[in-house]
Amino acid sequence: MNLEKLNPEKKLKIIFMGTPDFAVPVLKALDDNYKVSCVITQPDRMVGRKQEMVHPPVKVEADKRVILTLQPEKIKDVVEEVKHINPDLIVTCAYGQIVPKEILDIPRLGCINVHASLLPKLRGGAPIHRAIMDGHSKTGITIMYMNEKMDDGDIISQVETPILDTDTASSLHDKLSVLGAKLLIETLPSIINGTNSRTKQNRDEVTFAFTIKREDERIDFSKTKRDIHNQIRGLNSWPGAYCLYEGKILKVWNSYVTDNYFPAMFDGQITNIYDNGFGVKVSNGEIVFTEVQLEGKNKMSAKEFLNGVNKEEFIGRVLD
Repeated sequence: MNLEKLNPEKKLKIIFMGTPDFAVPVLKALDDNYKVSCVITQPDRMVGRKQEMVHPPVKVEADKRVILTLQPEKIKDVVEEVKHINPDLIVTCAYGQIVPKEILDIPRLGCINVHASLLPKLRGGAPIHRAIMDGHSKTGITIMYMNEKMDDGDIISQVETPILDTDTASSLHDKLSVLGAKLLIETLPSIINGTNSRTKQNRDEVTFAFTIKREDERIDFSKTKRDIHNQIRGLNSWPGAYCLYEGKILKVWNSYVTDNYFPAMFDGQITNIYDNGFGVKVSNGEIVFTEVQLEGKNKMSAKEFLNGVNKEEFIGRVLD
């Protein structure tokens, strides 16, 4: 689809705002169907143990496509540049900052956002993580008009997808990223032609997907096996759920639940060793850890981890 053909009397100028990997397919779809005039993304950051300067994924893709890129520390610092470009449309996806009214008012077709949830549910910065952690059976993509509040604007279009029990935040991220790009391209013609629907969000159904904090990562063995399993899935592949083993951080990347019950054991106590992992007693039964990472080590299967412990002494130990 060529968006220029949809509006032949005027060549559209589009600004794209986005930062992480999730936004890259959306940028690709936009630029494949129409030449994006400018990309606005977050500044380069120092990351990793070596503190190396790294470009945001969206900047990397924009550079490949030779698109003008702006990287303000604060979005309000580029108001004049945006006015100079005079875009017809601004598209955002996981940009990372609230866009001020003085920018929202510039494009004649408005500012739209590609959000990774079925709004009004899961407004905020971690909708993919929280959808799994909160035990949702489905999620999706919402294309919405932006206003000055976070994820508060009118809904233009939505598409949903089931959350499988095998899904992690990583796999759901990839699925939603592709869905977001597809839905955007399907929705753009109606926005350009002024025929799109516009539905206000139901305030009574609003929930929030707050950014993941350190306390969200620690496993509480007094919770149910399903809650802990969802926590582990929802934090895979970043930042990871963890507990303490012999005073060291033990990240848990994969797990499954069983029907076993150990009423005489403490929550967090090692119950058994299985072919593919080790069981841990929780409030209502047992969860089996199948992939772990001990502090200072690489990820490994639980079977590999168990090769380094005394198995007889391991059973009965308590994880904190």
